[in-house]
Amino acid sequence: MIIDALSLQDKITIKTDVCIVGAGVAGISLAHEFRNEPFRVCVLESGGFQQDYETQSLACGKSVGHPYYPLETTRARCFGGSSHRWLLELGENRIGARLRPLDTVDFEKRDWIPYSGWPFPKTHLDSYYSRAQVTCQIGPYTYEADDWEDPQRTPRLPFLNSRIRTTMFQCVPRDVFINHYREKIQRSENITTYLHSIVENIETNDETQRVSSLRVRVLGKKSFWVSAKIFVLALGGIETPRLLLLSNRTHRDGLGNQNDLVGRFFMEHPHLWSGYYFPLDPHVFHTTGLYRLHTVRNTAVMGALALSEDVLRSEKLLNYCVALHPSPLVPTPSIRANATKSLDHVHQVCSSVCRGDIPDFSRHLSTLFPVLNDMSIGLYRKFMRSFHALLGSRKFQVFRLNHMSEQVPNSQSRVSLSDERDAFGQPRVKLDWQLSPTDVHTIVRAQQIIDEELRHAGLGRLQIDLQTGAPPPELHGGWHHMGTTRMHVDSKMGVVNENAQVHEISNLFISGPSLFPTSGCANPTLTIVALAIRLGDHVKTLMNS
Repeated sequence: MIIDALSLQDKITIKTDVCIVGAGVAGISLAHEFRNEPFRVCVLESGGFQQDYETQSLACGKSVGHPYYPLETTRARCFGGSSHRWLLELGENRIGARLRPLDTVDFEKRDWIPYSGWPFPKTHLDSYYSRAQVTCQIGPYTYEADDWEDPQRTPRLPFLNSRIRTTMFQCVPRDVFINHYREKIQRSENITTYLHSIVENIETNDETQRVSSLRVRVLGKKSFWVSAKIFVLALGGIETPRLLLLSNRTHRDGLGNQNDLVGRFFMEHPHLWSGYYFPLDPHVFHTTGLYRLHTVRNTAVMGALALSEDVLRSEKLLNYCVALHPSPLVPTPSIRANATKSLDHVHQVCSSVCRGDIPDFSRHLSTLFPVLNDMSIGLYRKFMRSFHALLGSRKFQVFRLNHMSEQVPNSQSRVSLSDERDAFGQPRVKLDWQLSPTDVHTIVRAQQIIDEELRHAGLGRLQIDLQTGAPPPELHGGWHHMGTTRMHVDSKMGVVNENAQVHEISNLFISGPSLFPTSGCANPTLTIVALAIRLGDHVKTLMNS
């Protein structure tokens, strides 16, 4: 059942067994695991089925670190959450996102990466990853190039040794979480979802050892409470720590923050368009289909180049991958700067259009952004189709490089509360995204290694434009907000334990990317779903014991 909280009476108390705060990818995946269980589930979503200005404006905040997107554009306050921000064209009028699991090395404690190490190895998550594939309605749980390439039509690049590997992504349509699971949850007799329900405070007993209820506000002056046996926060890497910090009536520093860790270790995936791959033989453009979006056995997939785990360990690098994008532009020394600047401007304009932030009248569109979001995305898609059609009409000469990398966990990179207030009088969020020269070094050194192997195999060479040093201003994120309530068995090192329970609060759990101790270089969605399924199993055990 789905109820609009605008229809509820004022100051009532809703009693349930399990309460999930947030109906994004994590919350929906978790709720789906509870369908038809012998206990009641309540899901609280701050928005409706589509974005509206009043609710979305609650996501506004201040960014004071490395240049970042306007915070209200990086997440969607409505049913489906972050899936509304997926923009990858999948064909057949579908939009989605790339998925893959984290790698084995991502879970390890690496002596060259401070604060690295998960409470369990990747093998522990494999069965949950396999179930997550089903939840996301994608292909089988395999990401080896062997299982997706066609040696005749879509072969991988033939490197001569194993320093460089081809890594695969599968793609999920956003309709899965926006519409498909909405219908399933609506038909579930034991699950009730309340829309326009904005949680403003977590109330605990005097010893802050157990959550007693949530105070929920509805647009306007209405409010209500929810009491439950178990509470799960599934609000993403920015709003989850914000809610914990706002809940400071019993503990002045906020819940779960006895060691000043809530909101710290904010991570993104550094994205950067930089450099070119020059094939030695133009025929390469006809044999790199594996690295472009295509369909194999009804699954949309694409490949990317990555470093082997042995190289990551021997070179002491962060995890990294790079996508290859065919381009007709040849960046000779005389035109390289202008060509690079032009392409960067194309992507900046596309991002701006998506945000509703178009030059000359940006102030007006940014004000209307939540209402115009679908229109903005439509403009973005139309622009990119026209741009790629233009590229496709010309002869390819090079590949443009699109890098996505891991970043070092950094306690100074954080989410906190600002002095500004939202419409309910609550402090807005402040993001201080901090990057380091080490993050840039990985992108530079990875290109050097790829260049060495391309030359060694007679496949061409790279032109490397980026230099080691401070992060360049054009380095941006992927709307992947991770790490702010990190998982660790020791409460002095993490906000939640290995079961995603907030340390010292027996019935408060967290689901979503804020749990990640390290980020790897894979899009976080598949791991978010796998962890939600794992938490679902744990909660079912608690409820049935």
